[in-house]
Amino acid sequence: MLQDNYTRLYDYCVKHSTPMDDLLYELDRETHLKTLAPRMSSGPIQGRILSLISNLTTPKYILEIGTFTGFATLNLVRGLQAEGKLITVEVNAELQYISNKYFVKSGYADRIEQRIGDAKEIIPTLDYEFDLIFLDAGKRDYPVYYDLILPKLRKGGIILADNILWSGKILNEKMDKTSLILDDFNKYVVNDPRVENVILPLRDGINVIRKL
Repeated sequence: MLQDNYTRLYDYCVKHSTPMDDLLYELDRETHLKTLAPRMSSGPIQGRILSLISNLTTPKYILEIGTFTGFATLNLVRGLQAEGKLITVEVNAELQYISNKYFVKSGYADRIEQRIGDAKEIIPTLDYEFDLIFLDAGKRDYPVYYDLILPKLRKGGIILADNILWSGKILNEKMDKTSLILDDFNKYVVNDPRVENVILPLRDGINVIRKL
């Protein structure tokens, strides 16, 4: 019954929120048709949240860790300043043909730079002060990513860490390894004097972190 109510509420939220445009709808459909784990895509409500936060903060430089097929990328880039840049890092080169196609279709391709490889190796080479960072890559590496990206985030900048509730598994008495790491990550963030944060129970959970 609770799951049924959640599904109905989610559907209500989708129906009463600004809908995806044709390009995002097309990308969402192709993601579901051509990938093995389409739920890794942000989806309409989370995409709208990412777009809204980006438009509210009007960042000059955005970093995304974990591109997948580019759905979140195309929501984040919409608030980017005209002279700004979004750098997105993805370890799986096989998905690049989908994301690149939609980056070109969107008209934002000249402001999106995709790097293929291990984010832990790429992040230290990025010589930018980021305004907004979306963290949505391998969950077991979140603590490592966090310590790498925080020094590259400007004061007042925002980190959005996705999937930090891990389908509710962080509440299990016996947590799996990923759940334990995410639980430790959330505890680390809330006790970090360099930031303030709030966890939104949206979809699989987003930890919204602001650098002080």
